[in-house]
Amino acid sequence: MGFEALSSKIVPEFATTVNHCQQPQPIATTTTTIAVVNLTIISDLQNGVQQNLLDDRIQEIDSADKIALPYVFFLGGHNLLILARDLGQYIQLGTTIDDAIGEAYDKAAKWLGLDISRSGGPAIEELAREGDAESVKFSVPMKQHKDCNFSYAGLKTQVRLAIESKNINAEIPISSANCQDRISRAEIAASFQRVAVLHLEEKCQRAIEWAIEIEPNFKYLVVSGGVASNQYVRARLNQVVKQNGLQLVCPPPSLCTDNGVMIAWTGIEHFRVGRFDPPPPVNELVDTLLDLRPRWPLGEELARGRSEARSMRTARIHPSLTSIIQASQQPHT
Repeated sequence: MGFEALSSKIVPEFATTVNHCQQPQPIATTTTTIAVVNLTIISDLQNGVQQNLLDDRIQEIDSADKIALPYVFFLGGHNLLILARDLGQYIQLGTTIDDAIGEAYDKAAKWLGLDISRSGGPAIEELAREGDAESVKFSVPMKQHKDCNFSYAGLKTQVRLAIESKNINAEIPISSANCQDRISRAEIAASFQRVAVLHLEEKCQRAIEWAIEIEPNFKYLVVSGGVASNQYVRARLNQVVKQNGLQLVCPPPSLCTDNGVMIAWTGIEHFRVGRFDPPPPVNELVDTLLDLRPRWPLGEELARGRSEARSMRTARIHPSLTSIIQASQQPHT
């Protein structure tokens, strides 16, 4: 669904509510929308995460099939595993302590001399079909860690060393590689993809087990971001969810890439349940209301999934979105 179609369904409701606030300023500008929709248009990281978490629900406008909360959500771009209990009520089951799976795919594709104009995921997946996924013995990351956190930095290093050992020159594109060189690249691509996704499978399986203890009746694993377009990833995760009696939901790629529509939808979801501030006075600068946070946790960390990696400690500087929403719902005394 494009922005115009989305707007035609939502803007009348939005405009009516704003007009009731009796503020004579326009609503058709980005800055006014930022001022009105509270808690959501603050942090690029937090919005990028939450917009993907909710993007499957955009389809509900034109569909009788409702993807009901709660569900477990995996976002490839940030490697976040979230139990979404309700709108704005999220539990972080796991995340990456260094690099995300998408970053690993991009770097591996670049080092293999692949065309990464569409990102590394499609390029690796295509080349991997030509290779033996068992030919290069990469280690699965974090086998000793019984949590839901990810790490792809070590796997990237393994790939780089394997490429160096085969004397592969990334300056020579795959289209110009000789037969043996292409075979070597395909074997590395296939072996990398197998291990990268196996790491993902193991963590998603554990996240499902933890989530069942909290929300026994949830039905969906939602996967979004670029990784959701990878057919190999979908096939492997589909096996994981079937083993647990769940369904795999992957929004269409068009809903994973249009950030403007996704951020707007995040605001709309909160707006509909009354989480917004009235527009500021006409003579008050909107920019003065913004609190920029480069890292903002979406949900509260599950205690047994808590990591002491430096990146995780940095992310805890600010309270999570979930805790802020919960505090706003407490009765004032």
